[in-house]
Amino acid sequence: MLFSHSVFLFLFLPLFLGLYYLSPKFIKNYILFIASIVFYTWGEDKLVLVMLFSAVVDFGCGQLIEKGWRKLGLTTSIIANLTLLGVFKYFNFGFENYRALLNWLEISSAGLQSVPTIALPIGISFYTFQTMSYSIDVYRGEVKASKNFIEFGTYVTLFPQLVAGPIVRYATIQEQLKTKNLSVDNFSIGIKRFVIGLAKKMIIANSCASVADMVFDFSPSDLSTLWAWTGIIAYALQIYFDFSGYSDMAIGLGKMLGFDFLENFNYPYISKSIQEFWRRWHISLSTWFRDYLYISLGGNRRGNARTYLNLVVVFAVTGLWHGASWNFVFWGLFHGSFLILERVGLTHFLERVPSICRHIYVLLVVLVGWVFFRADDFTSAVIYLSKMVVYAPGTESVNSYLTFFGFNGLTILGVALGLVFSTPIYTKMREQFASTLGHTISNSFEHILLVLLFVITLTFVAADSYNPFIYFRF
Repeated sequence: MLFSHSVFLFLFLPLFLGLYYLSPKFIKNYILFIASIVFYTWGEDKLVLVMLFSAVVDFGCGQLIEKGWRKLGLTTSIIANLTLLGVFKYFNFGFENYRALLNWLEISSAGLQSVPTIALPIGISFYTFQTMSYSIDVYRGEVKASKNFIEFGTYVTLFPQLVAGPIVRYATIQEQLKTKNLSVDNFSIGIKRFVIGLAKKMIIANSCASVADMVFDFSPSDLSTLWAWTGIIAYALQIYFDFSGYSDMAIGLGKMLGFDFLENFNYPYISKSIQEFWRRWHISLSTWFRDYLYISLGGNRRGNARTYLNLVVVFAVTGLWHGASWNFVFWGLFHGSFLILERVGLTHFLERVPSICRHIYVLLVVLVGWVFFRADDFTSAVIYLSKMVVYAPGTESVNSYLTFFGFNGLTILGVALGLVFSTPIYTKMREQFASTLGHTISNSFEHILLVLLFVITLTFVAADSYNPFIYFRF
């Protein structure tokens, strides 16, 4: 079920919120747990059992660790979660590579045709990382093991952030599961955040998607340099507003339910280094890898060579986490290589050049990386990049198609808004209005704008003009 679907907005959410707020305090977790199961089962059917299995295993592992079976509990948790990921997310990828190897060795793979394709449960990378972080935190003594499965199950299945993050750690909401901060102010903040996230998705991300999808649907060898750059810039805006929009909606829904989720994005495209980019982009994932993988490997405590190796491992895994494809692995290693270069000395050079040059450097690296993230395969990515680097006029038929069908008024408006709001200009404007007009008038004006924004967004929802969130597949 999508947050941008009319069934969620006008049926599931109102019914759930009514029941949730009218219910006594002691059964709110039960209601939230059941509603989250219904939410996930709506689209995933029997695959909900994978998520429940993960929750049961890690709940049990927490008990084992608490009772003194520390290594057994931790090892079981890590093996179980990585096995789930390996089977459901990477089996098909591994099998395809195995068959490719057999073909390369000229060994017949005809007998392997009957091997079934395994379905990918939505959000499996998110909830397995959440439950695994719980076991690791219990092992490290940073949290106490939960003794209430409904409470723990609610943490794992919490529908606002279940299928596309942000990755929420048990330590962050442990107390909130017991004592929820339900108030009119929080509910109001939650609605505002949800509306902004929904608008990001429906108005900006989908407009940018219409451009990016058309550009990447054509053979890259037929594209002009201008359209190649247009396509990747549109995709960069699409993935940012798609994912940050979902995160805003998740944070907003959390507020409505009495939870405070941590921020997941902080204007990554204004970064002046790749290190800064990863402090601003998908914060919950980058901090997860820092705390549970990078530091476990030794971090930067064992000399430069080991630090660089650790970065290579972390970003190779980061790429693989995003998708079962060598494109994603290369994307991760590509970013990791620039992090190493910045540590080696590139940062000192960048500090001596104008700020605008540092911004351009980051944007170029990120845009080149997005080509590998978006392209169907490595070869297509290389061809696409060649059109970005070496001038190509393209073909008239392709350019005419994009001109007449790609850029209508709404699309142009959506892309333009994406370019503007990928920077903190809105925050600065709001602060300026508040200081000039006063907080009361400024807030009233903002509320009117939010109502108008919600009405406009609903027209997109009613027209069924939405795409699934990109990060659902992760």
